[in-house]
Amino acid sequence: MTEQELTTHVLAARRGDRAAQTALVQAFLRPAYAVALGVLRNVADAEDTAQESLLTALGALDQCREPARFPAWLLKSVRHRALNVVQQRGNRARLLGSLPQAAESPPAPLAARQRLLGALEVLNAAQREVVLLHDLEDWTHAEIAAALEISETMSRQHLFVARRAMRKHLDDGTGKEVVDG
Repeated sequence: MTEQELTTHVLAARRGDRAAQTALVQAFLRPAYAVALGVLRNVADAEDTAQESLLTALGALDQCREPARFPAWLLKSVRHRALNVVQQRGNRARLLGSLPQAAESPPAPLAARQRLLGALEVLNAAQREVVLLHDLEDWTHAEIAAALEISETMSRQHLFVARRAMRKHLDDGTGKEVVDG
């Protein structure tokens, strides 16, 4: 979506245009999910957080001062909502204690998915967001930089370091290395 199309859709959505709202949802639900997953590391929580954030954003479009910056405004909101979920989850865990883990091995497709999610665990939040937006959503470094409010160089650096750490994790399967960056 070009900057002009984005601005047009945001302004129309502000006026209640359902087609424009649908276009925004179709364009930004997956990136919102990627950012939420990067913070939450839980598929179900990320889906809920992305959907809730997008619905809230559509209801508060008048607060988006610069329609062309809608992606950055939305993804910042998603990140904050996800961080709140992490905090609530931590509070809940302290109150309830930890639950015992199942001893059974997961089926092969689920095991592969868990290995990939485990590889994402070795990354910091910024690296996870960049990897998910770049590799899952095919966003360019310029788009990522604008949306996450970082430089293109930092986006490239996060991606490089993240891929190296994920390869190491998937090769040796230890998951012990934590990447700072």
